[in-house]
Amino acid sequence: MVTATHKTAPEAGITGISVQLRNLSHWFDKGSERLPVLDRIDLDVAAGESVALLGPSGCGKSTLLRLMAGLDAPREGKVGADKVRIIGPDPSRLLVFQDPTLYPWRTIRQNIALGLEARGLACEHGHRVEATLKQVGLEGFGTALPHELSGGMAQRAALARVLVNDPGLLLLDEPLGRLDALTRLTMQAELLRLWQDAGFTSILVTHDVEEALLLAQRIIIFSARPARILQEIRVDAPYPRHRDAPELQNLRRDILETLGHSHEL
Repeated sequence: MVTATHKTAPEAGITGISVQLRNLSHWFDKGSERLPVLDRIDLDVAAGESVALLGPSGCGKSTLLRLMAGLDAPREGKVGADKVRIIGPDPSRLLVFQDPTLYPWRTIRQNIALGLEARGLACEHGHRVEATLKQVGLEGFGTALPHELSGGMAQRAALARVLVNDPGLLLLDEPLGRLDALTRLTMQAELLRLWQDAGFTSILVTHDVEEALLLAQRIIIFSARPARILQEIRVDAPYPRHRDAPELQNLRRDILETLGHSHEL
């Protein structure tokens, strides 16, 4: 079970950013050849929505997050945020990776403050760092160094480093993939709570079908590379969700069949 209060949408009101993908295709150049990654993706994500992306490894899900973050430009098609074309990175659209990637020589407080420092806001908004430490359950660990934290705590610090900038769109690239099972359950609940409290738009890449069902309002299933959208599934179950609930088990069966894993049912 992922424990959170009984609500299906963020409690702070919708503050998130909407996303629009139009006829989006992308490829990488390998010498004189193309390596196609995304193929004509059309997708709308509403402001404040929580969406999970599922698909085979290497199909292009992480590339799609990078395009939405503005870290890369699409070869064809358009990527928009609040119906404005994305042409580069912006602190309102931030990406959390599978590894925490904390600077080992900086304290947790200093790591979290990086974004504010880069924008020249550390003095004016320094109080946000302490508030965000508390928000992710790291109050009292501000002076610790990254090597002194457990894997789950380090990932909390990585989330705090993003949340301190008050993003409207949080892009999550398998952020719990390297955690042990029990820590992963705890962090799933934390991600859900943070989304409900803050009201940002959440787009999560995961290979864990149950994780997608526990956290997302909508699940997008992709084909193998070059990725195409195979199916969109709406998850209307209220929170908190129980992994053994019949409704979720039925959806799990449908998703595994779509992904070609019916033998795992």
